[in-house]
Amino acid sequence: MKILHTADWHLGKRLQDFQRLQEQRDVLAEIIQVANSEDVDLVLVAGDLFDTFNPDPKAEDLLYSTLKELTDNGRRTVVAIAGNHDNPDRIEAQDHFGRECGIIFVGFPKTEVRSYELSCEAKLLCSAPGFIELKLPRHDAPVRIIMTPYANETRLRSYLGMISLDEEIRHHLGAHWMALADTYMNEQGVNLLMAHLFVMKRGGEQPEESDDERSILQVGGASVVYTDMIPPPIQYTALGHLHRFQQIAGGPCPVVYSSSPLAYSFAEADQQKYVVLVDAEPGQAVTVTPIPLVAGKRLLRPKFKRVDEAVDWLKENPNCYAEITLQTPTFLTSDERRQLQQAHESLVTIIPDVRDIEETVEEATPAIDLTQSMETLFTSYFKNKNKGQEPNERLQHLFREILATEPE
Repeated sequence: MKILHTADWHLGKRLQDFQRLQEQRDVLAEIIQVANSEDVDLVLVAGDLFDTFNPDPKAEDLLYSTLKELTDNGRRTVVAIAGNHDNPDRIEAQDHFGRECGIIFVGFPKTEVRSYELSCEAKLLCSAPGFIELKLPRHDAPVRIIMTPYANETRLRSYLGMISLDEEIRHHLGAHWMALADTYMNEQGVNLLMAHLFVMKRGGEQPEESDDERSILQVGGASVVYTDMIPPPIQYTALGHLHRFQQIAGGPCPVVYSSSPLAYSFAEADQQKYVVLVDAEPGQAVTVTPIPLVAGKRLLRPKFKRVDEAVDWLKENPNCYAEITLQTPTFLTSDERRQLQQAHESLVTIIPDVRDIEETVEEATPAIDLTQSMETLFTSYFKNKNKGQEPNERLQHLFREILATEPE
């Protein structure tokens, strides 16, 4: 049985002023191509389908058209759960659409997929809160999936009971997983867990979390979920939330963050993105193969000491988003900024790293001569706050415009 694991699509997400919908179309088309070329039986999308609770209609169209195409006209089943960026009610509102296409949407940890005849070649054999068992075409053995979408504190307490202590919440979540595994899982089927949580090895190093990703270190009050909580029958754990591909140690099986399909912040600069292909059969260890994705622009963060070096590099690397840092003894002039902006259509940020400016601050604060002009006082104040650097021409012009307002 071939399973494709992906997560953190964040459809509709922008990079500051740059719209990335076309890049998202391209990379999702690449994921569809991988699913088809690898002849995948099941696709798992582990949360953060959208970037916001109220996504743009274009992002919604892209999600549902992509999921439908991933089903290959009902031959392949897709299971998608909500992440911390998603509105779980919105995700589950498409239940009827999903049922007609062979897509299963799960928004809440307590969701129980209704028993119905899927309008595709797969069959729903059994369901319980947070669990499904499916009979996929071409396979006699069933696949069982424990599903835990992201839940805030209120939802998780409602799901697990009125509990508050970190360890108690972890204990109840682990006990819930174990009860589902004990009840429904054995070596006659393929056993999976899919979750949108912050997971790490107990006592191990905390996994890298993108600065741009909203922290969910407080999952219902529990700082983290540990890999030793995963029930022994589970053969593969498909995770969403962290945007870098990584396999977390300490579990009974591979515990994998597939990565986001695109780099969404400069904290992910020049990071390779993947989908994960899992070959599984009942009672056997799975084979995990990360498949690199090539669509979408890279995010790069070069550093320079001269403006002309930066301009040359920008012209030589047009197919990326750039955040450049310039080490300079002075603040950039408006003309220098214009040169940089004109050299690259996707220059996101220019960071001046002002260095080697002689310190002119005296030990005692000099007396302020209030008989000086406002422009002189402003310049003195700016230099005092910026290590002796004078305000540039643009800032001085703006200050003069403010002074030019009519007095009362």
